[in-house]
Amino acid sequence: MSKQDSLWFKSLRWLQNKLVHTIVVPHEPFKDLNLDPDKPLAYVMKTESVSDIAALSEITADLGLPSPYQPLEVGGESAPRVVCLEGAKPLMGKRESNHFFLNSFMSLLKIHKERPELDIQLVPVSLYWGRTPGKEDDTMKAAVLERENPTWLRKCLMILFLGRHNFVQFSSAVSLRYMADEHGTDKRIAQKLARVARVHFSRQRKVMTGPVLPKRQALFHALINSETLKKAIQEEAASKKITEVEARAKAMEYLDEIAADYSDSLVRIAERFLTWLWNKLYKGINIKGAEEVRRLHHDGHEIIYVPCHRSHMDYLLLSYILYYQGMVPPHIAAGINLNFWPAGPMFRRGGAFFIRRSFRGNKLYTTVFREYLDQLFTKGYSVEYFTEGGRSRTGRLLAPKTGMLAMTLNSVLRGMKRPVTLVPVYLGYDHVMEVATYHKELSGKKKKKESVWQVFGALRKLGNFGQGYVNFGKPITLHSFLNEQKPDWKEEIAKEPEQRPKWLTPMVNTLANQVMTNINDAAAVSSVTLTSLVLLASEQNALERSQLEKQLDLYLKLLKDLPYTSYTSVVEGDGKSLVQQGLELKKIKLDSDPLGDIISIDESIAVAMTYYRNNIIHLMVIPSLVASCLTQHEHISRDEIIDIIKDFYPLLQAELFMGVEDTDKLVGQILDLFIAQGLVTEDDGFSIIETEVNQLLLLAGTVGETLQRYAIIFNLLAVCPKMERSDLERESHKLAQRLGALHGITAPEFYDKKLYGALSVKLKELGYLSDNGNKVDVQRIRERANGLLRSSVRQTIVDSVTAEHKD
Repeated sequence: MSKQDSLWFKSLRWLQNKLVHTIVVPHEPFKDLNLDPDKPLAYVMKTESVSDIAALSEITADLGLPSPYQPLEVGGESAPRVVCLEGAKPLMGKRESNHFFLNSFMSLLKIHKERPELDIQLVPVSLYWGRTPGKEDDTMKAAVLERENPTWLRKCLMILFLGRHNFVQFSSAVSLRYMADEHGTDKRIAQKLARVARVHFSRQRKVMTGPVLPKRQALFHALINSETLKKAIQEEAASKKITEVEARAKAMEYLDEIAADYSDSLVRIAERFLTWLWNKLYKGINIKGAEEVRRLHHDGHEIIYVPCHRSHMDYLLLSYILYYQGMVPPHIAAGINLNFWPAGPMFRRGGAFFIRRSFRGNKLYTTVFREYLDQLFTKGYSVEYFTEGGRSRTGRLLAPKTGMLAMTLNSVLRGMKRPVTLVPVYLGYDHVMEVATYHKELSGKKKKKESVWQVFGALRKLGNFGQGYVNFGKPITLHSFLNEQKPDWKEEIAKEPEQRPKWLTPMVNTLANQVMTNINDAAAVSSVTLTSLVLLASEQNALERSQLEKQLDLYLKLLKDLPYTSYTSVVEGDGKSLVQQGLELKKIKLDSDPLGDIISIDESIAVAMTYYRNNIIHLMVIPSLVASCLTQHEHISRDEIIDIIKDFYPLLQAELFMGVEDTDKLVGQILDLFIAQGLVTEDDGFSIIETEVNQLLLLAGTVGETLQRYAIIFNLLAVCPKMERSDLERESHKLAQRLGALHGITAPEFYDKKLYGALSVKLKELGYLSDNGNKVDVQRIRERANGLLRSSVRQTIVDSVTAEHKD
């Protein structure tokens, strides 16, 4: 009988299993790490440990992985299933020599030398009993619960006190066949493998636990005594005619207001509460792209998360997901409005640092905040901030605020050595708790100040909110971004380190737009967002059930066959299952009559549903514009459709943060798909199959309100070509209100002044608002916009513009 099958070991494993709750990272190793189930697999662990191997054995069966107790049989030969780098640390004395463990690597390499067809996957496995990073002056606690090299006694204490927070992390496999073919199979290669593995485990621990935490007051004093803050304090004293002692006290007051006070104990407690909360709220949280972020952490990048901002839940959701994905929750830049009792102190202990809405006119506060942010970057803490500044009230991304991005880029320019990488994050929900409040605010109701009563009120209304979505977008490494935008930036900064470069502001604006584009590139399509997109484009927001299911199938076909980007995710299932999900979530309603079922959006929540549609409208706006061309112009040619899309795309890009690289190619692919689906034929131009016209009309309806906005703008410019930006924004908004009242347009963004402001900026950039603006282009786009509208809407716009400017 083997050692692990003895009654003693079975009893120990049974007891450990009762004390331990293990979280696996990543949750699906075969999928996320590209493991090959047909190839043999061995595990690499840092330290030989009975408890670690027992914990690993408890989860391998559920994951479809071989048990660590199961020998690795290869062609009649037996090899170790688990390879360790070192022996267990004894209670007294020195650890035994590593020679025995090195032989395990050598035996695996020897088998590869003898069997050329063999390829064993070597999978590193890390175990973490608790994730306390420790503090700079830890003493007794570190001695009792020393995590990296515990003796068997300390390991027993760790299992007893921290067993409910055991994390097992699998890493990408190393191909031993590749190692053998490229580097050989001798002892030197075995030693190299062991060295690489040690470095890997050291980095992995830092990713999981984060850097050591400083004492808050010690951090304050270090910052206050920095040369930059000393100078700022002197300037504050001189400008405000106060003593330096008073100015210094004010700086300390600012630091106390701003700084986080991260507590891993609170994070562990919050993890249990949030697990209960997400299980109460959502049927599941869907995650995409976490493995790439883990790799960036592992490679030593300073990570800055830049999510979209839908809800106050965003702060909690992203930190929770990162914790369960084996990464340290970030320090979060939170609005000072959230610093109310009891939420403020709890957020601060959870890693939040607070930021005022405006720094303007307060140079000392600006310097204190910048120095604190620099310190976070320097010490290696990941950071999170929302580039939109506040929560989106319409479901679309807001125009970015560039202050935090400018400070981050400045940190790089000041000599940050480690690569600094922005990670855009798309956050989506089947239900956003604040949506009803948003629409009250958009209709003119004053925004309520956050308070504890709002928190309790929200918790009281908890229900089935469907699914949540966290998609990590394409990262932006700032050093690479700077090199692309300004190849000689290092030399220029070195010459004039105190001078603010003239190119910095436009570069920050370019970066901000790229961040927003990358967020939208990672959008998550759900049953709620897609169903609302279809129904809100229909008459009376209602369709026969079979027609709705058929339309959803077409949209799913477009999204899956022509993926927007590799970072986008699309809900599984077909039109029928999506309708069922919408009914279960009570986002749509079912009415039946003798002729069949009708699915509709209740009038009371129709405006609210525009919020969910707007989350993903950018994914379908070009297919919708193509459909609009097909339905409004008989026998239109492929080239004519491409030309129309080219005219409108810069405006779509400006308001929807789209990043389509080749619109010509995409339009061609969409048309080919329409032909393959039997919607149109192409001879001397396109003809719609008569029985399928409703599908294209519904699809065209998605871009209808957008085209109406463009028609308003270009009809105004055609009549008043020298109109100033401010006048164009005001007149466009006024006409939009009139058009909405006459034609029943209720979408909040249709009346959003900020949207017309963003469009006017793009129009000026394109040359349409200059004194010598291209009248030919304006007239052409005006005619194209008018030509894609219903005749009644077109007439209202033309008549209104003419009446307003008949002079």
